[in-house]
Amino acid sequence: MAKKLGYTFSRLLRKLRQSDFFKNIMIVMSGTAFAQIIGYAMSPVISRLFTPGQFGVFGSFNAVSGVIAAGVTLQYSQALMLPKEKEKAFNLFGVSVLSTLGIAFLSLVFCIAAPGTVNSLMKTNGVWALILLVLASLIIGFNLSLQAWAVRVKAFKHTSASQVIQSLSSNGAKVIFGLLKTGAPGLILSSIIAYMFASINLAKVLLSELKTLKSKINWREMQRLAKEYHDFPMYSASQNVINALSSGLPVLLLARFFDIDIAGAYAFAMTILHVPMGFILTALRQVLFQKASESHYQGKSLSSLYVKTTATLFAMVLIPLIIMVIWAPQIFVLVFGSRWLLAGELARSLMLWLAIVFCNLPAVLFARIIRVQRFVFFYDLILLVMRTLALLAGGMYLNVYQTVMLFALVGLAMNLFLILRVGYLVLKKEGDVDIIKIHEYLFKD
Repeated sequence: MAKKLGYTFSRLLRKLRQSDFFKNIMIVMSGTAFAQIIGYAMSPVISRLFTPGQFGVFGSFNAVSGVIAAGVTLQYSQALMLPKEKEKAFNLFGVSVLSTLGIAFLSLVFCIAAPGTVNSLMKTNGVWALILLVLASLIIGFNLSLQAWAVRVKAFKHTSASQVIQSLSSNGAKVIFGLLKTGAPGLILSSIIAYMFASINLAKVLLSELKTLKSKINWREMQRLAKEYHDFPMYSASQNVINALSSGLPVLLLARFFDIDIAGAYAFAMTILHVPMGFILTALRQVLFQKASESHYQGKSLSSLYVKTTATLFAMVLIPLIIMVIWAPQIFVLVFGSRWLLAGELARSLMLWLAIVFCNLPAVLFARIIRVQRFVFFYDLILLVMRTLALLAGGMYLNVYQTVMLFALVGLAMNLFLILRVGYLVLKKEGDVDIIKIHEYLFKD
């Protein structure tokens, strides 16, 4: 049995190396790897230039801007992956850009109408934060649209390079602003600058095809496609906004029930834990969605790809999970300094949840492809309610460690349910709801 498994594994590796899918993942991962190495190399410096309180303000700003960014393209940036014809995809790109302009304008109106409310949520003071919020919404929206187009045309070298440019810009700016003692505004501005430079690089892909495609832009066609893919703004965009609310709530509520330093420790822990996750998932998200979308409109099976990808992610996360659960506080103190001990202690609990989040990428992407966004929308709505209740109960009756642990366990249980449910729907759609079939997907020659 062991010999057969070893033979099967070696054959699988050979097939992977020869496939375009694997090559594209390696292209994106090479850029992502370099970007993450830069991030990790600079983190010990950045952690000593800013305080937990400043990271708390940065995290609060990101919580609010993240909600806007989650719906800024109304998810038409993802819809443009699905049409077989490039002309339709380009018109959907136009819809995505117009959506970004519209949402950014609404953000500006709200900031003018209720500046005190927005500043209170972000734990900021002054007009500068409101200007940066609107600017962030605009730049992130353009970045998402350009990135989706680059993935659509398989320009993975550009998306890979953009990861490096974004990391260099962000971390370099943070060091400069940290040395200049700019505090939280420097952290926020660094992030916006990074998205801007990454977007400029991605724009090169679009400009190379603009001459041939600009004549294909048609207002009526854009309206028709916007209606045809109405489930993306209705469900996917709403789902993204709900997810962003779920992600941002801990920072906002921890600051409310405890203090801004604790919120900053949480935000810093999440940032550090997301770096290695991003190394894999940024590459896989782009290539897997393109591959699965292509397979779908060519009428190929999705079941095998879903099962294998999800199982591989579970295997990859096991060892990092064990390491962080046992040694996270010691690692954080050693690498980032003693002021980040609390962040390490919170990371121990958060890793239980993030390990499952790491594995749910196929579920999130395949749900869009098989068009079950309605189910995922209601799932995310329930998840938001459950996580909010966990944070409120923790804030009122528990200490910060127990609160974060309860929050993490709710996320773990709900994400595991999502993986299993979407997997069932993918298999059911193709008539493969059979444990023997699943075994064959994992171990067939």
